[in-house]
Amino acid sequence: MWDQFVSFLTSVPLWELALIFFAKIIEVTIATMRVILITKGFRRPGTILSFFEILLWVFIASRVIMGIAEFPMKGIVYSLGFTAGIFFGSLLENRVAVGKILIYVITDQPTATLICDVLRRQGHGVTSMDAHGKDSDRVVLMVFANRKNKQIIINLIEKTNDKALIVSNEVSILQGGYVSPWRRIAK
Repeated sequence: MWDQFVSFLTSVPLWELALIFFAKIIEVTIATMRVILITKGFRRPGTILSFFEILLWVFIASRVIMGIAEFPMKGIVYSLGFTAGIFFGSLLENRVAVGKILIYVITDQPTATLICDVLRRQGHGVTSMDAHGKDSDRVVLMVFANRKNKQIIINLIEKTNDKALIVSNEVSILQGGYVSPWRRIAK
């Protein structure tokens, strides 16, 4: 029994399993980025990535499919590479943070003025609107930014008022308005 298990694990050379595993991670990471880029409107880079994605897939899948009945370990390593690729693709996507966001901040009037000043000094455009809450008048601030700046903006808001309600939404359509020239360059 133990000999069969060891034979199962060592039936394929380790270098081949490592090649399948790491190539699959790269392929699925590319696929994740491709989908995100295309859905965010970046068709050209997404299309270019699709070429490399399918190229890797053809070679990896053919390597696994050939002899899968004799060497099922290839299928297991292929599946593990797929799983790891999803994980690393999502990490990469969070690092790259493609897209725009709209952050809403709901707070009282004095704090809203402070938050506006802090954010505007950092070069962010802020729009404020009067609002009426359950117990008192409030101010709603709207901040449009690149997604990669989201945590920086939220940290600035929390330093100014840790009780402010903060809501963040991704933006799919943008037209007109004020965007700092430096922010346009740093898309």
